[in-house]
Amino acid sequence: MEFLDMLIKVVAIMATIILLTRILGLRSFSKMSAFDFAVTVAIGSVLASVLTTPDQNFWIGIGAIAALYAWKMAMAPLRTRFDWVRRLVDTTPLLVMRDGEVLWDNMKAAHMTHDDLLAKLRQANVHHMAEVRAVIVESTGVVSVMSGPDHAEIDDYLLQDIRTEGKRGRLAGTH
Repeated sequence: MEFLDMLIKVVAIMATIILLTRILGLRSFSKMSAFDFAVTVAIGSVLASVLTTPDQNFWIGIGAIAALYAWKMAMAPLRTRFDWVRRLVDTTPLLVMRDGEVLWDNMKAAHMTHDDLLAKLRQANVHHMAEVRAVIVESTGVVSVMSGPDHAEIDDYLLQDIRTEGKRGRLAGTH
């Protein structure tokens, strides 16, 4: 009977999570910000608690999961409308390379290694360091590489709200 009870709980909870995810939309499948990650971990924790703790009330677990989704839905427009909310719950994108020069302090702050950077540059099909206009660690952890002809300007709009401080320096082996 315990196995059947657990099986029913799994089906009901997964159906609830799928329903709430469908209501929330495709954004829930994108790369996660720190806020999205925290909500996902909390949902997983509630799910594990409901499934593994026999005296845990099933409906309280469903309610907690629904409350976490409601919190996420309520925060979405607040994050869009108010800069202070976005700064509070999301990480800020960080510039780790600009115009062929590495910002070593920012690399360190992003916990990004020299090898990580080189791999991203190769993935972006960069042939020469002079092509690199900017490398940004986005708030989701994705690394964006912007490249173009030497001395090509990047529109300031694309670099707004990006942390840029840091010590500059060339990659080892580059001129």
